[in-house]
Amino acid sequence: MISHGHAKAEEDHRRELCVAGRWLRERGFVVATEGNLSVRLDAGRILVSPRSRSKGALLPQSLIVAEIESRNFPGEKDVSSEIGMHLLFYRLRPEVNAVVHAHPPVACGFAAAHTPLNKALLAEMVVALGAVPVAPYATPGTPELSEALEPFVTHHDAILLANHGAVTCGRDLLSAFYKMELVEQYARVALVTEILGKQSLLSGSDVEKLLAARGRYGLPDPNLSGILPIVTSGADSDEEEPQRISMTRAELEALIEEALRNDRARR
Repeated sequence: MISHGHAKAEEDHRRELCVAGRWLRERGFVVATEGNLSVRLDAGRILVSPRSRSKGALLPQSLIVAEIESRNFPGEKDVSSEIGMHLLFYRLRPEVNAVVHAHPPVACGFAAAHTPLNKALLAEMVVALGAVPVAPYATPGTPELSEALEPFVTHHDAILLANHGAVTCGRDLLSAFYKMELVEQYARVALVTEILGKQSLLSGSDVEKLLAARGRYGLPDPNLSGILPIVTSGADSDEEEPQRISMTRAELEALIEEALRNDRARR
């Protein structure tokens, strides 16, 4: 099992990272050797999963300790090529103690479509995630990936990676993992509403109340709207919503024909 809280012995962090890897695999968030995850051990070191290993079969002794400010890592040939993405979070977000990168399939669909998850569809998603932006595409495993992510990291706890996957962070490993679950759930709900052809969004005032409630739930207060605003229904606006007019195909054809007749008569 994994417990909340970060003040643990290294052996406990090793065990919990292996459990989280199995959870990612069991939920279908990674396949083959996809994904990587890490935890902060102390102010200067992290524990990170190795490259080219199934996250469902990690062993405590296979995990790698890396220095946050270093560019050289012990056992470098085994270090995940995407470690730079993890280090970016730890350098820019001192309150972050865990990072999870995975490829949940529905969320990956939104990432491939370059479509952010920022509509106020569910109260729980507003409170837990806020808006989930899409970072521009960059080749996985290269420094360009961190460069593409950097503008978003200080503002968002969950980010889609264009044509790639998703990354989440948290105050501990369980929190970061839960956010990955929420990203995929958010994507599923958004997809269903798209299929149904209707989305009834929460109003701006509803969203403000939900964000204000985070403190009562004991949640930290990151800039949840970040650089990507949460899209609401606009029901609070003083402007009247435009009226929608519907008509049958026959009515539309008759209207067009009449307009053409009137145009010819004026010539």
